[in-house]
Amino acid sequence: MMRKLLALSLFSIACLSYGAEHFDGTTWWDTVKEISDDKYEGRDTGSKGERQAQEYIVGKLKALGVEPAGSDGFYQSVKLRTREIDESSSQLSLVLQGQAHKVSLGEEAFFSTRFPSAPKVEAPLVFVGYGLNIPENNYNDFAGLDLNNKVAVIITGSPADIPSALSAHYQSRAERWRALKAAGAIGIIQIPNPASMDLPWSRMALNRNHPSMDLVGPEFDETAGAKLAVTFNPEFADLLLQGSGHHFSELATLARDRKPLPHFALNMSLSATTVTRSQDVDSTNVVARIPGTDPKLKDEYVVLSAHIDHVGIGEPINGDRIYNGAMDNGSGSSLLLDIARSLKVSRTTLKRSILFVWVTGEEKGLLGSKYFAQHPTVTVKSIVADINTDMFLPIVPLKVLTVYGLAESDLGDRARQVGAQFKLQIQPDPLPLLNVFIRSDQYNFVRHGIPSVMIDVGAVPGSAQAATIKTWHTERYHAPSDDSNQPVDLATAAGYEEFIRALIIEVANDPGRPQWKKDSFFRRYAEGAQQ
Repeated sequence: MMRKLLALSLFSIACLSYGAEHFDGTTWWDTVKEISDDKYEGRDTGSKGERQAQEYIVGKLKALGVEPAGSDGFYQSVKLRTREIDESSSQLSLVLQGQAHKVSLGEEAFFSTRFPSAPKVEAPLVFVGYGLNIPENNYNDFAGLDLNNKVAVIITGSPADIPSALSAHYQSRAERWRALKAAGAIGIIQIPNPASMDLPWSRMALNRNHPSMDLVGPEFDETAGAKLAVTFNPEFADLLLQGSGHHFSELATLARDRKPLPHFALNMSLSATTVTRSQDVDSTNVVARIPGTDPKLKDEYVVLSAHIDHVGIGEPINGDRIYNGAMDNGSGSSLLLDIARSLKVSRTTLKRSILFVWVTGEEKGLLGSKYFAQHPTVTVKSIVADINTDMFLPIVPLKVLTVYGLAESDLGDRARQVGAQFKLQIQPDPLPLLNVFIRSDQYNFVRHGIPSVMIDVGAVPGSAQAATIKTWHTERYHAPSDDSNQPVDLATAAGYEEFIRALIIEVANDPGRPQWKKDSFFRRYAEGAQQ
């Protein structure tokens, strides 16, 4: 207890220059416990439980006197369409020299509904390494390969000499399919890199038939022309390589070390039959505003974002079917409310306005933030930055913060400066193979030219704290045990909140807008937006 009190005292001293009304973690944890309660049934996108959690947040915002900033009060409508596979009526076979091996769905592979599926596909297979085309680094896995009307087989990952944010960008669904389609492919088989699987195969496959979603409208169609997507269990990947002269252990070792992979046609072809169904779903983003006071800067916005959805009700683990999503992302959603409360109660002076955005559909492919970034409820050019919080895991003492996008804009420099006030170590992405930079909502702001970062509680690689975080991912990530019964460090939560609050005030009150670094790949999106 004394160590926690000392930690809070140090953070309080560090925050004096920011005029903070200090956090203690309790109001944050109270909100986490509320919106991760079983009654919200895991807050699946567009579900009754998600709407009720949103209503709870809106009720608190109204009580605080925070202004609505959606297109309909606090809300912004988001139209979605599900895609769900009928696995009992679908099949997948690998064919070698006329002999078919019927793939065991769930054990050996499963269909991915993140891409559309044609009712019937028969096509040869080609192994294309990481399946990337990165012109900035003169890297192209497709050079010299015949992929016309074929299915590409890849191992997820990237070579070590590709910067992590850049490699993550090119592994996004839109960029990967753009490269595959240009090369002539009609589908993809992805083999997860065993070195970077943040879920064991058994957990990946458990809820494989849960419906996926996409935004309604041709402007959001990122996978036109795709006919098939399959995720293949690394344990059985040698089924794909029969007769090729290669073994998966050889390829996995290269991928683990982020070395170049070979490319070669496979002797195998694929035969697939799929039956899918879909329905329309209505969901909403929640948007609120605390106005700035500067005559010139008050019409500019610093966005603080977090997703409020989780994955809902799924297959039972230890008898529990409700995937509560306390840390993912009750933690971020609760932080936004706590920051809004603090800024209102303390009457903090803000030159720029603050926009709080609780987005829907992150778990379905960053859909709510994709819609908001394309159709913001304020002028897009008025948004100067996005600071995103997703599953920040206050489960270890707060000594290190990981800033995704640290080197891309001067938001990273500002994070370092504020971190120094708190005596915190600021580190870049320590696990680039996980592609975190493209896996949460800041990425959609980046693609519209807005400097953005996501910030998590971190740990020095190889430390006991890093092992604790890794264990959490293995045991609780996207599992029913991510609930309010898990242990948390309230001092760490409070310190993290103090840091985020201070960073927001720093950006809101600085006369200069955040800027992309000159050597950042993502600077091109800002330049495109200005044309």
